[in-house]
Amino acid sequence: MNKTLSSRINNLQPPEFFINGILNGDIAILSRAITLVESTNEKHKDLAQKILQGIVKKTGNSFRLGITGVPGVGKSTFIESFGKEVVSKGHKLAVLAIDPSSNKSKGSILGDKTRMEELSVMKNVYVRPSPSSGTLGGVAKATYETILLCEAAGFDFIIIETVGVGQSEMAVSQISDFFLLLMLAGAGDELQGIKRGIMEMADSIVITKADGNNIQKARSAKVQFESALHLLQAPESGFTTKVETCSSLENKGIQEVYALLKKYKEFVVANGYFVHKRNKQQYELLLNVIEENLKQRFYSDPEIAKALKKIAEKKQNDAIVPFTLGNELIRKFFGDK
Repeated sequence: MNKTLSSRINNLQPPEFFINGILNGDIAILSRAITLVESTNEKHKDLAQKILQGIVKKTGNSFRLGITGVPGVGKSTFIESFGKEVVSKGHKLAVLAIDPSSNKSKGSILGDKTRMEELSVMKNVYVRPSPSSGTLGGVAKATYETILLCEAAGFDFIIIETVGVGQSEMAVSQISDFFLLLMLAGAGDELQGIKRGIMEMADSIVITKADGNNIQKARSAKVQFESALHLLQAPESGFTTKVETCSSLENKGIQEVYALLKKYKEFVVANGYFVHKRNKQQYELLLNVIEENLKQRFYSDPEIAKALKKIAEKKQNDAIVPFTLGNELIRKFFGDK
């Protein structure tokens, strides 16, 4: 009788079982460990932390690429083509897709693999959705810990794909070594609707679908973006942000993108920024975890919940001072006099 993944998770094994399996590159055990990391069950969370502590010394040895782009830009098609290039260079590739719906339906597991038909069945490739857990902090925590598990399993190139231009971009930029923004030419004003913050986060921009009648439009878009980038503040890494064009369907420009990432890594490793950024990310994630835990404990406190409910039920004409009330609730939570 076949057991589902969730039923196998409920039949918990000791941490050593998962640690040894992950370090030996067992994909089934890796998948089970990731499910533990994503779980909200306290027993699962405790076990997940023990597993992470057991494998953490074998992590940090991958290149982490974050990819985002507007809807219709062809992220999955690009990852399919680019991923095959990565594998051809001798890397073990893990693709993690930030999925805000997977907590409930798990529907995108099939969707991601369907869109990446060739890549998902290749040797040394692992495709896995990573749930957002409903919060920006949830994206960072679940995906970061999944990255660590994949690295311990021997994957030395990690791609984190976001669902689109939105809140998850900030979280992904905080856990990746290189943040790539994919853009589509010929859809009106290429700069319209693109937030300055996302442009500033991007380490490079790639104009996709540069094929057929769209080649000239892609070239024009490249010039526009290069001009726009000159107006932004120079990146902390010291590496000049590049704009490339590619066709995932015709596999044109893909090798150039890979060469760009390789050049970037060599540059930031040499000037020390690579290690500096990783250390900074770990510290920011630490603060993120503290904030999320404090927030969760605050709102789950029975007395606080009761007080908030009472405030919410006040009549419209009963004026309140939000900042004063907020400070009072925080003092009450921490037991301050």
